[in-house]
Amino acid sequence: MVQQLYSPERIPVTVVTGFLGSGKTTLLNHILHGWHGYKVAVIVNEFGEISIDGQLVVTEDNEELVEFNNGCLCCTVREDLVRTLTDLARRSELDAVLIETTGLADPAPVASAFFIVDEIKSRFQLDSFITVADAVNLERNLEDSVEAREQSAFADIILLNKTDLVPKPQLERVEQRIRALNPMARLYHTQFANIELDKILGVGAFELAAKLEVDPAFLDDVEHEHDDEVASFVLRTDRPVDMNRFMEWFNGVLLEHGEDVYRTKGIFRARGYSERLVFQSVRMLTSLRREENREPEEPRQSEYVVIGRNLDRDKFMQGFAQCVVSSE
Repeated sequence: MVQQLYSPERIPVTVVTGFLGSGKTTLLNHILHGWHGYKVAVIVNEFGEISIDGQLVVTEDNEELVEFNNGCLCCTVREDLVRTLTDLARRSELDAVLIETTGLADPAPVASAFFIVDEIKSRFQLDSFITVADAVNLERNLEDSVEAREQSAFADIILLNKTDLVPKPQLERVEQRIRALNPMARLYHTQFANIELDKILGVGAFELAAKLEVDPAFLDDVEHEHDDEVASFVLRTDRPVDMNRFMEWFNGVLLEHGEDVYRTKGIFRARGYSERLVFQSVRMLTSLRREENREPEEPRQSEYVVIGRNLDRDKFMQGFAQCVVSSE
């Protein structure tokens, strides 16, 4: 049961952060499936041209999905965020808002909007910042990415996810790294981002004073800058994909560029399958599963998003094209 901590005039907001591939969308779907009887607005933000996560978030009748894929919530689309929240605030039946940020988002500017923007600070109250941390790749992410460090340091609640995939010494080492960055956060070990909802929703964990200690300038309206070497691109085709060829090609990509391929995610029309296939990778880890939720009228297209550092888009396009076949 979600605790009732807020007056009807102020709508609680939970912000879900975490580096690329940590499990944010899995957590979001877990929340949506488990939070019955509440009217929830879900805002999904992605780094890239298209929203794969938006296609993978499964909503029910009492939920609404709002997608931003033209920028990061911490910078270029803050005006869109404010406008969307203002529109949502007019709906008296709304019980809560969930915001899933891009994996490259700095959490501080997102939070500051709830204190410096008059249109939303009187109608919304931050409940908590949840950071999903990938136990397998967190040490490397903390070394390579300022955003990964900021997300861990800023969190009220940290879900150390994929704990089943790492040995105990590594898990203890990762937890020590997290505690060095953020000794105050509530820390939970999870697998598949599965956690009791009363531990993460309606907990009233966000405290402004604590955030100002982490970032004294966080209420200042300063534009956030991303690493220019990190970029995303999309590979598309209307023809079926031979997944055996694809896996062989992509395994070769990882062997050559594994350190630079941060995250990939795609929904495929595959030869020999009536369902969609969802392929994902995080660094060297990959997964492939069938997606049963495809609507009959949905276009039969494959879309594959690649996010990484200093990647050759043309080379990726050539390799991907070799995986495309002419017929089912």
